[in-house]
Amino acid sequence: MTKSAVIIGGGLGGLFTGAILAKEGIKVSVIEKNATIGGGLQSFTRFGEVFDTGMHVIGGMRPGGNIRRICDYIGITEKIHIKDVDDDVIDTLYFAEDKKTYHISQGKETFVDRLAEEFPDQRENLARYVEAIYDIVEELDLFFLRPSNDYIAVHSDDFMMAANKFIGKYITDSKLTAVLAYMNPLYAGRENMTPAYIHALISVLYINGPSRFAGGSYRFAETLRDSIVERGGEVVTNDGVEHIATQDRLITSVTTRKGRLFSADYYISAIHPCSLLALFDDPSVFPKAYANRLREIPNSYSAFTLNIKLKPNTFRYMNHSGYYMSRYDEIWNFGREEWKWPLGFLYMTPPDIEQGEFSTKMIITAPMTWDKVKRWENTRVGQRGKEYEEWKRERTEELLSRIEEIYPDFRSYIEDINAASPLTIRDYYNVKEGAMCGYSKDCNNILLSQVPVVTKIKNLLFTGQNCNVHGFCGVPLTAINTSEVILGRNYVLNKINKLDDDKQ
Repeated sequence: MTKSAVIIGGGLGGLFTGAILAKEGIKVSVIEKNATIGGGLQSFTRFGEVFDTGMHVIGGMRPGGNIRRICDYIGITEKIHIKDVDDDVIDTLYFAEDKKTYHISQGKETFVDRLAEEFPDQRENLARYVEAIYDIVEELDLFFLRPSNDYIAVHSDDFMMAANKFIGKYITDSKLTAVLAYMNPLYAGRENMTPAYIHALISVLYINGPSRFAGGSYRFAETLRDSIVERGGEVVTNDGVEHIATQDRLITSVTTRKGRLFSADYYISAIHPCSLLALFDDPSVFPKAYANRLREIPNSYSAFTLNIKLKPNTFRYMNHSGYYMSRYDEIWNFGREEWKWPLGFLYMTPPDIEQGEFSTKMIITAPMTWDKVKRWENTRVGQRGKEYEEWKRERTEELLSRIEEIYPDFRSYIEDINAASPLTIRDYYNVKEGAMCGYSKDCNNILLSQVPVVTKIKNLLFTGQNCNVHGFCGVPLTAINTSEVILGRNYVLNKINKLDDDKQ
């Protein structure tokens, strides 16, 4: 181990980057401020049940999937507990406006066939739309783990089009355009802003077949941690970085809250860039224009979540996710502060390792903008006051009233309930404004909203959801980008593809 790396933040980005570098002989130290590693992969126990804080649905983990191939390369695939959702119904989508439920199916042809049953005059348009999103994804070599020597990518007109306009280019039925945009909560979609490639990536992942973590997403985080430790690295928890020392525009060391000093050849930040900037001893180490840019990039919206323990043998396990939407014409309004909350939400019953007929819990996640909790932004967990607790109870009742439109007796199934707001996400994920998907991507100014993994400090790199694409697919792909700055261009990708060839 001739080189070393300190990784600030033990979330998905930090752990994946650490696992890749450790596999290739880099001495890795991951430093996590929370007692639990994982970031969006964190789980917690309430009422005797394990609840995930995020990562409810994952793509790319079926045989041949890009993230599964990365896990094969790291050597952890056989240790992961994954449950595939049902192919015939991967999602259900309910619109309160006309009390209509749509079923989404896995596979390009069945996806089209199922929706064409509801919109028969749009069958040809649906087929063209599906081919178009697959064509967009084909432009991304990294998505397919293809080595590339192109430093400047050239993309089609569809690629950078606003996602809502892209859908409207192929679909002429207004209700169907809303149905096809139903996964907005998964990528914090905004009208006339979110690029079509973000919509296409997420859509293709799920059309190809989504999966879930069984028994809690923390198990996956622990598997990544173990792969780092087994290769001579360390993962420090409950002791976040508090101070970053610099000299001549280079990082020389980091000091933790408990006074531990770490030095390395490379430093990698897996936390929100705005959280990182506050840690430097010399604020001028970054050029002023660069630091201001990181501070001014708009963040994606956040969420309000209910973690519900269900009474035994009352609510059947659903091996798919459900979406609730108020109106068709509000599908793009989640990020608008002036619109009444909640416009919609995602709900699911997370699987246990040995999942039976009935579910033990449900998670309901409703997108929410930061302005809804801004008045309490200077408070701490457990000390936000009676007004905040009453506000949470009111929001909880609103969500329960809406889920009862689908399941009229749902309250009778509830044994216990816990609510979390954007403040919770901010404090536990260490992300500005509780941003659910990191920085917001804007097709009108894509250079502003894209953050390269290489920074203005020579031995500092970025990784995680604020670079490139967020989520369970985007973050591991960015981890490859970050790792290859150290290991060499296409180094990891060539190894992944050689492993695939050796298996054939």
